[in-house]
Amino acid sequence: MKTLDISFAEPALNLACDEILLEEVDSGVRDPTLQFWESSTTFVVIGYGNDLDRECRVLECEKHGIPIFRRASGGGTVLQGPGCLNYSLILKIGQAEETLNIGKTNCHVMKINRDALAQALGQKVEIEGHTDLAIDGVKFSGNAQRRKKNALLFHGTVLLDFDLSLISLTLRTPSFEPEYREGRPHDQFCRNIPLSVNAVKRALGQAWRITDQAPPIDVAKVQRLAKQKYSDPNWTRRRTNLGQSSE
Repeated sequence: MKTLDISFAEPALNLACDEILLEEVDSGVRDPTLQFWESSTTFVVIGYGNDLDRECRVLECEKHGIPIFRRASGGGTVLQGPGCLNYSLILKIGQAEETLNIGKTNCHVMKINRDALAQALGQKVEIEGHTDLAIDGVKFSGNAQRRKKNALLFHGTVLLDFDLSLISLTLRTPSFEPEYREGRPHDQFCRNIPLSVNAVKRALGQAWRITDQAPPIDVAKVQRLAKQKYSDPNWTRRRTNLGQSSE
C-alpha cells in the first residue's frame, strides 16, 4: 500500500482526483493507495444518488457562497471544509473475501479504521449505521464506496476542528437516517474528535501498512476530468432515482 497526500484548492479537483486514482488502480497502472486531502474552502458534496433540492438548503448555500458538488460514490450528503480531513482508500478487488462485495468491504474497512482511531483516541469507537464511526452514539466519520471491475474506492471524512454550526445551515434533515440517529438535528448528531490531522494520518497509515510514497498524480488529467464532469452544473443537478446505495 502506497500513500499520497495532496489537496487541491478547488473542490471539483479533489473529487476528480478520487476518480482518477480509482481508474488507475483499476487499470493496474497504480498500486493500492491511501490518499489524504483537506479542503481550504467550505462546500457541500451530495452522493451519487442524492436529489440536490431534497438534501440541501440551496438558497442558504447560495446566500453564504457555499457551492454544491456531486461525487461519484454513494452515501449521503456532507459538508466539507477546513477541519474536516478526508481519506481515500483505493483497494484491488481480488480473491480476498473482504473485497468481494459492498457489504464485506464495508465491514472490513470500517473495522480497521475503527480500531486504528480508537487506539489513537484511547477510547471506544463504534461502527454505527452502515459506515459511520461514532463515540457514544455521536458521529464523527461518514464513509462511502464506489466499485469498478478490478478496484474499489472507499472514502470518508473525519471531523477534527470543523464548524459544526454550518451543517444545519446548509443541509436538510437527510432523506435516509440510520436508526441510531433517533431524529437528532445535525449539531447533536455530529462531533469533532480531539486528534490532530497528523495523528489521524499516522493511525490510518499504520493500520493500512503503508510502505512507501505513491507516485504523483497527473494534475492535468485531474483538471480535465474536473472540467468535464465535477464542475459541470448538469452533473451536479442531474436527476436520479438511485437513492442512497453505494453504487
